[in-house]
Formats: sequence, C-alpha cells, structure tokens
Amino acid sequence: MKSSGLGGAGGYDGPMTMTPEGTSPEEETGRPRQSPLGEALARVGDRWTLLIVDALLAGPQRFNEIAGGLPGISPNILSGRLKQLEQQGIVVARPYSRRPVRLDYELTARGGELAGALRMLAQWGARASDDVKPATHAACGTPMEVRWYCPTCARTVDDDESTEVRFM
Repeated sequence: MKSSGLGGAGGYDGPMTMTPEGTSPEEETGRPRQSPLGEALARVGDRWTLLIVDALLAGPQRFNEIAGGLPGISPNILSGRLKQLEQQGIVVARPYSRRPVRLDYELTARGGELAGALRMLAQWGARASDDVKPATHAACGTPMEVRWYCPTCARTVDDDESTEVRFM
C-alpha cells in the first residue's frame, strides 16, 4: 500500500530535512521524525481542541461563552486545552478584567490557518453521517467540495496527480 505522505502506517515519505550542521533531526534529538499528520495530531488531535478552535473561528470569546457552546466539556478540560493552545501560539488570551482576572480568547493567525482543515473534516463527517448536512453553496444549494490548489501553477491539483504532492 502506498503512503499518502500524510502519516499513517507507511510513515513520512517526504523530503528529509537537514540542520545547518548537516545532521538530521533524528540524529540531533534522538527522536524519530514525525509525519506532517503526526505533527498536527500531536498539537490538536485530542477530543476537544478542534472544537475549541472551531468555536473561536467566529471571533473572540470568553471562557463561559466557549464552554456554553461545547456541551459536555468540563471547566478543567477547557482551561487546560486553552492553556495548551496558547503555549502553541494558536490562541491568544487577553485580559478584559483585572480583578478578578478574566480573559477573552482569540485565534492567532496561526490558529486561523486551521479553518481549512476544519472545513475538510466537517465535510468528511457530513458524508459519513445521515444526520449531518454538508456545507452548501448559498447561491445554488450544491454541496461544496474541497480541492488542493497550487498557487504557482494557478490551478487545482486533481487526485490522479496526488503522487506529485509532497510535504516539505
């Protein structure tokens, strides 16, 4: 089975990265190199993180607003995930009250980059469910499709060209 280049059982099949001294990251850290998908999952792959990011795509929110939009999340889990997201530079917390300290949470530009991945996951989830409807084009009602796009070539990249896609 051919690896997709995203991670999975085949492992990372993209180009090797070398440090300025000529050593690989594996030699420098002693840890095996993560795949691009493995790296993403290590950062945002738990049960609640992407739901928190999705909630913040609409704009800044306070803790209780986020919690109210995510039924079932406990306050300690939400607090922990927000701290992790802040440490990773995905979320920024800004005080709106000094006594007691209360915070607004907002996505950074880096966090906003997750919007595309969330759209793809939502589309996949809608296709896998009879109860959830996919995103549709408001003008005609047709379900939307996600495509790879090459800005240099100014065109979409079809599935039959997927062997030409590589991760840097």
